[in-house]
Amino acid sequence: MSVEKQLWEIRLGVIASESEARAVIDQIERLLCPDPDHTPPCPIPWSVSIAAGEDLAAEAREAYEDVVEQYRIESGAS
Repeated sequence: MSVEKQLWEIRLGVIASESEARAVIDQIERLLCPDPDHTPPCPIPWSVSIAAGEDLAAEAREAYEDVVEQYRIESGAS
């Protein structure tokens, strides 16, 4: 039985500085493609993007409301 492949989107919301967020992106890239010098194409086609605050779509901002609230509570921010 063959398994049909399809496009999946995996979302990750983090509260971080820009440099911390870019470090997370670097780690994800190494996880998805541990050998960046391989001959194309990559065995698992993928892409990654980064957006912050107001650049996020309304749907994404709503999806991460609990993350923002958790950060607000844990950091003591008002």
